Amino acid sequence: MTDAQKIAAAIVAQGPRGSVRGPFAILLNSPGAFGAVQALGTYLRFESTIPANLRELAILATARHWRQEYEWQVHAVIAQEEGLSTKAIASIAAGFPIEDASAEEELIHAFCSQLHNDNGVDDATYARIENLLGREGVIDLSAICGYYALLAMVMNVARNPVPTGTLFPAP
Repeated sequence: MTDAQKIAAAIVAQGPRGSVRGPFAILLNSPGAFGAVQALGTYLRFESTIPANLRELAILATARHWRQEYEWQVHAVIAQEEGLSTKAIASIAAGFPIEDASAEEELIHAFCSQLHNDNGVDDATYARIENLLGREGVIDLSAICGYYALLAMVMNVARNPVPTGTLFPAP
């Protein structure tokens, strides 16, 4: 490892992630990108305004869209821990309308699906999300989708291996 890679890895190891794995092991090949990406990810995953169950749902919708199995497997477990039902997770994996979900979870899924499939959201969905999360939340939610799309692209290009012991059906 280069000195820049060692410094970047040490920063992540001391933070909430605790180690360099998954997309960060790949991003470490570019310490400049690594630092910027992991800083944004730290905010979005650990500090943003989005409640954890809704954040994880957005991540799963993104992983499903990009067919990113590593991201899916890691975050499906976290989503379940944060209260998303197994039935809802399976619905997302299958590409079906979300089942067994709260009204807020259904709205987040609709927003993320529109954003990924249509490159934007309609006015009614935007208004409902803004009412639920506020303007800051709309930006944070959009950034979560974009950030996890970036990670998915990096892992898809690098063919990142899937974690062992998968628990959920792959998207």
